[in-house]
Amino acid sequence: MTASCRGVEWNGNGYRLPVFPAVVPPSAGRAEVERAGIVVVGGGVTGLTLAADLASRGVAVLLLDDDDTVGVRGASSRGMVWSQKTLEIMDRLGVAPRMIEKGVVWSVGKTLSGEEIVYAFNRAEGNASLQPPFVNLQQFYLEWFLVDRLGALDGAELRWKNRVRAIEPGPASVRLEVESPGGDYVVAADWVIDATGANSHLRDSLGLPVKASRHVDCWCICDARLDEVELPERWTWVDAPFNGGRAVWQHMMADKVWRLDYQLAPGTDPEEAARPEIAAARVRAHLGPDVAFELVWVGPWAYRTQMLERFRHGRVLFAGDAAHVKSPFGARGGNSGIGDAENLAWKLALVVQGKASERLLDTYDEERRAAAAENILVTSRSARFLAPQSPFERRLRDALLGLARQHAFARAMVNTGRLAVANRYPGSAILAPDGGYALPNLRLERVDGGATSLSAALADLGTAALGLYLPRAGHDPARAAISGIGGEGLPYAVRTLEAGQGAVRCTYRDAGGHLPALTGAEPGDLVVVRPDLYCAAVVRGAAAAAAEAALRAAVGFGA
Repeated sequence: MTASCRGVEWNGNGYRLPVFPAVVPPSAGRAEVERAGIVVVGGGVTGLTLAADLASRGVAVLLLDDDDTVGVRGASSRGMVWSQKTLEIMDRLGVAPRMIEKGVVWSVGKTLSGEEIVYAFNRAEGNASLQPPFVNLQQFYLEWFLVDRLGALDGAELRWKNRVRAIEPGPASVRLEVESPGGDYVVAADWVIDATGANSHLRDSLGLPVKASRHVDCWCICDARLDEVELPERWTWVDAPFNGGRAVWQHMMADKVWRLDYQLAPGTDPEEAARPEIAAARVRAHLGPDVAFELVWVGPWAYRTQMLERFRHGRVLFAGDAAHVKSPFGARGGNSGIGDAENLAWKLALVVQGKASERLLDTYDEERRAAAAENILVTSRSARFLAPQSPFERRLRDALLGLARQHAFARAMVNTGRLAVANRYPGSAILAPDGGYALPNLRLERVDGGATSLSAALADLGTAALGLYLPRAGHDPARAAISGIGGEGLPYAVRTLEAGQGAVRCTYRDAGGHLPALTGAEPGDLVVVRPDLYCAAVVRGAAAAAAEAALRAAVGFGA
């Protein structure tokens, strides 16, 4: 539990962020060592999500943060595009309704060259999830909602103004030296997760190698409030005429505040570009003479890429920007940190509950390092498209933009940021070759009455894999044996599911027939779904032994 305070408030010309009371634990200033099971260091969006996910699974967690607020001081929007996968995670944690109510729901994106639209999409088309494709919401709001949620969960303790000064990993525990307002103290933790961000001093103090590169491309954020304009779409310009032929992003966020990102000319002094009068002139050139606006926050930014060689080092694990950093194109920063948190939370839960061995945590490294590498590759390509590295690359890009005005194949190659999606996990030790992809949070119906969802069906089991068996028509000799697999005390169970409106002989009805369409499953097959909504395997013509083996493998049970 955490002490409450007033939340984020708009005061007419800016934001007032909450200030949480500093926490002085009983161990402060004492010689005895405090024991803890799981300690998360860092109260940003990754650390807060991880702590909330663990607590929601009944796992005690201690979160230490050296600050006393959310977001960043100065109240910039920072991360603000939240993907469907993130919204599905936040729905499970009880936060998504507040995000959707406060933020801007959108699905349409448009890319312009000059004043002409050369590419457009609508992610609402074919959407099978109960959550919308995207919500725009300033990161400090999401963090505040997560802090509120932690306060309502048993087993979660959040200590503000508690700074981890030193870390010493050992074979049986990790020693943390912590500074608090009431004195220093020592914690011995079974597991420590570093979520302190890109400049993690804990990671650096351990001497862990990081592969890094810095880009020279520089941008300026202008968060501006526009009372009279509403456009819940993502607009990006490759070569905006009002920005000297350079790139611009435009997003509407909560409180009628717009996120406007302007690519700066090479050699521009970033601090000069961020002066209020210079920024206001840039926004005026963008919006035209008749649109009233007020600047909420202005700041320059550049970007780098970096990644740890491994995300697990014994009993210390790394998540979010402490593990990997990429350019912000496509909103793959905060969303990928939240993806790290979800992947790690259910695995840690099974390990500390004695239902899986520590080897399951190696798959966190395998899966999320592959995801980070993919995100770095994708965002680096976007960065190169937006900032060509040579005259030849610029001519090639300009030629592509010309073709995109007339040809669909070229439109698909216009790249102002491939938006965040749930990454695939190729080659994971606990995934079958035909698994490793995320399923949407499908709408399901309980045959005994009431609407539900795939995520809720999983939550009903606790932290467990769900096997969805599609029974054969007529006599099905395998059904009884497969339906009885798992259950009480085991981290897996089987339920029956039929597609179509007329299904009556099953636990769940998939009226839209989405699960068979997404997985290729047919009657007699078993679809194995992990706690994070990933398809682990499709067992064809499932026999009981093969079905149980796939379920056990999906959660590392008995391995």
